[in-house]
Amino acid sequence: MTRKQKRLALIGGGVSFLIAAVLLVMFAFSQSVAYFYVPSDLAKANLKPDTRIRLGGLVEVGSWKRGQGMHENFVVTDTIGHVSVAYTGILPDLFREGQGVVAEGRMTSMAPPTFVADTVLAKHDETYMPKDVADRLKAKGVTMSGKEKIQ
Repeated sequence: MTRKQKRLALIGGGVSFLIAAVLLVMFAFSQSVAYFYVPSDLAKANLKPDTRIRLGGLVEVGSWKRGQGMHENFVVTDTIGHVSVAYTGILPDLFREGQGVVAEGRMTSMAPPTFVADTVLAKHDETYMPKDVADRLKAKGVTMSGKEKIQ
């Protein structure tokens, strides 16, 4: 092999290694992506069972029910659609009815469909609402009270 051929083989091997590394990283990211939905979008979405998603909206007033132990049930709404959420664990201290929430988990295929959350995130102060949630609610025509601060 000449020097030129050795150099080309080295460059080709390096490029092949980089392409393989990029493909592996892209595959890993595609496995951990959780798409964001609001309740009215979720009703129209054609999701496969056990698809991991994020559900955002407002906790419906009067819907929060505490079960045995750490089992919590509540309804997330965007005032157009409603989704029942089941969560096992300790809810954030700032979780309450009428406030913004983002839950991550999977929809069940049972009737009635229930969102089984494994993570629940609540707002961090009295004026905060996650930007994704606020944008989706505004797009649906839900009027904000004027005191929410989008961050």
